[in-house]
Amino acid sequence: MAYTTIDDPTAYFQTTLYAGDGSSDLAITNNGNSDLQPDLVWLKERSSTSDHGIYDSVRGAGAHLEPNKNTAVDANATEQLSSFNTDGFNVGSSGLSNEDGQTYVAWQWKTGTSFTNDASGTSIGSIDSAGSVNTDAGFSIVTYSGTSASSKTIFHGLTAVPKMMLIKCLSNAENWSVYHKSMTALNGMYLNLTSAQAAVDLFADTEPTSSVFSVNQDSRSGENGKTYVAYCFAEKQGYSKFGSYTGNGNADGVYLHLGFSASFIMFKRTDSTGAWVMKDNKRDAYNVATKYLYANASDAESTSYNVDFTANGVKLRGSDAQFNASGGTFIYMAFAENPFVTSTGVPATAR
Repeated sequence: MAYTTIDDPTAYFQTTLYAGDGSSDLAITNNGNSDLQPDLVWLKERSSTSDHGIYDSVRGAGAHLEPNKNTAVDANATEQLSSFNTDGFNVGSSGLSNEDGQTYVAWQWKTGTSFTNDASGTSIGSIDSAGSVNTDAGFSIVTYSGTSASSKTIFHGLTAVPKMMLIKCLSNAENWSVYHKSMTALNGMYLNLTSAQAAVDLFADTEPTSSVFSVNQDSRSGENGKTYVAYCFAEKQGYSKFGSYTGNGNADGVYLHLGFSASFIMFKRTDSTGAWVMKDNKRDAYNVATKYLYANASDAESTSYNVDFTANGVKLRGSDAQFNASGGTFIYMAFAENPFVTSTGVPATAR
């Protein structure tokens, strides 16, 4: 069996940098090995303070969410992101996405296959869902509405068990619920907050399966009459990894073996408060990579949380408590630039 089925991760995930010009219709073109028509775009202004923006093709280009806030969806934000294109996307004149003289980063994921699930007709899940999925890359975008049931199951389309999920209420101001396999369904955290993991009944205390995930009668994940979007990620060898580690509190920090050369990684401490630290290999073209953004804050880009992006993982190069506290527990999500070994036996090289 081949090491990976994804020889070119840029067909499914890309990090793209660009400079704003303040125009009403700026085209942002991806430059990976493959053209990427994104279905999820996460934007952040790097050079100044501004909120993050998340947009997906299921809800439509103009439907804006802010991962650093609990606000409901803004469905009329076409001045921020106006279209998804075959090789990128277009942004309008909003300062969140295209202020003249400012710099930006866009993290983008591909789904591409639409689905609807009538739960009563298919006998999969207990409530209806719809969205878009890419089973090769292990990523789906799922929309659903809460019901009065104390717990409910929702079809996610992955044909694999989700290892991480980000769930947001669209109709009301509610925190972003985070499921991660290392915390289990008994616990949860919030993407827009720095709090530690806690025993909160967001996921009906039930682990997801290869067909469905579970949510409780909770305003942040499944309350009756409210609408939601879930971003669901399965793990694919050589392309994505969702893991945990224990910090050593040393400048010669922990090594995370991913099985690929990473394009993007996000860390979060789980046993104590800490920010969601976002790193990628485009904002720092060489090791040591020093630039970071916080997913939970509007702060401009700064430098800390030093790492090396290696041929098969990420090496921590600092002792900061938010990503390498001695004895601290952490989770991460990571996506590949190149697999460690392709399906034809070609190895990745260190940069």
